Amino acid sequence: MRLFSLLAAILVGAAIYAFVMERDSLLAFLGADPAEEAAPEEAAATQSGEADAPETVGVVAIRSSAREIDSAVILRGQTEADRQVELRAETTGQIVSPPLRKGAFVEEGEELCRLDPGTRQASLAEAEARLAEAKSRLPEAEARVPEAEARVEEARARLIESRARLREAEINANAASRLSRDGFASDTRVAQTEAEVEGARAGITSAEATLRAAESGLETVAAGIEAARAGVQSAEAAVASAEREIARLVIRAPFAGLLESDTAELGSLLQPGGLCATVIQLDPVMLVGFIPETEVSRAEVGAKATAQLASGESVAGEVIFVSRSADPTTRTFRVEIAVPNPELSLRDGQTAEIEISAAGKLAHLLPQSALTLNDAGVLGVRVVDDKSAAKFMPVELLRDTPTGVFVTGLPETAEVIVIGQEFVTDGVPVAPSFREIGQ
Repeated sequence: MRLFSLLAAILVGAAIYAFVMERDSLLAFLGADPAEEAAPEEAAATQSGEADAPETVGVVAIRSSAREIDSAVILRGQTEADRQVELRAETTGQIVSPPLRKGAFVEEGEELCRLDPGTRQASLAEAEARLAEAKSRLPEAEARVPEAEARVEEARARLIESRARLREAEINANAASRLSRDGFASDTRVAQTEAEVEGARAGITSAEATLRAAESGLETVAAGIEAARAGVQSAEAAVASAEREIARLVIRAPFAGLLESDTAELGSLLQPGGLCATVIQLDPVMLVGFIPETEVSRAEVGAKATAQLASGESVAGEVIFVSRSADPTTRTFRVEIAVPNPELSLRDGQTAEIEISAAGKLAHLLPQSALTLNDAGVLGVRVVDDKSAAKFMPVELLRDTPTGVFVTGLPETAEVIVIGQEFVTDGVPVAPSFREIGQ
């Protein structure tokens, strides 16, 4: 047994040596061509290399060119009346006018509620009578002025005359005194001139007292005039107050609009602050929305805007107000758009989706199906690059339309893959067949 195992090992070793080291000679001895044996190996190697190379993938693409579009600001809002006011009573009274029903159109200045005047007309007549009496006193007081002024002038003239007499008497007294010292005048003459001086001084004192009395009389007359004028003003105020109280009896529409509520019922008693009616103005109607702070700089006063109402109606208007102060809770800014509403078809409080026109941008119109996501979850499209290979490019969605979506982020012209983009990755060769947008 041991010898047989040894011989088997020797034979196996010789066979392996002949197959490996002397393969060609062995094949020639057996009658086989070595080249034919190598051909299948080379073919297998060739097929393996072709399998490693990427295959070209057929896709459908479109040639897209960028176009300029307005980059609208989209926000939700609602309609609001241009003006709305609650008309309330300013005085007490019973309604004596028939009511107007809600929904009725009223013109500016139209009577809505009338109150019972009561004794207000009598109060007005009394105030007018007092005014007439006060006005009659004023001319009488003014007529005293010339007489008082004449007395003052007369008193001043007497004072001037008294002062002149004093100077004359003093001169005479001095002359008599010198003459008496020289022996040319008697003592009697000197005493007489001194008496005249004292009399002139007494005259001045009397004239000054008369002047003061005359000036005091003039001041009294002036005070009487002021009192008469004050009486006139007080009477005029009383008349105005009575007239104003009567004017408050009629409540009128401050502008043309619609009654949002019935006017006060006939016979009802209104107290100050009692509601007569509510009037709203719907032409123009306001579209009101709130724009986020990230886009508020794109909305400008005067910009055109359109809106789609919940009822399906489309309207257009113009931005008339953009708030400068943000809402402290939502950090949004109020925007108001005026929309003509001559037929009053738009109502207060309708929901609307608003588009405010902004500065234009270059964008591509692509089928929505062309959009895809890369491995990082970024929105974009795949395009055919200059090497006929697929390439992912991120885009920003601007607007969704019935014919497609407007996106930015692509070159001015691009070949965008619209079918097959999900089956290729960056660098994969593609064989695009092109079609027109909309096909």
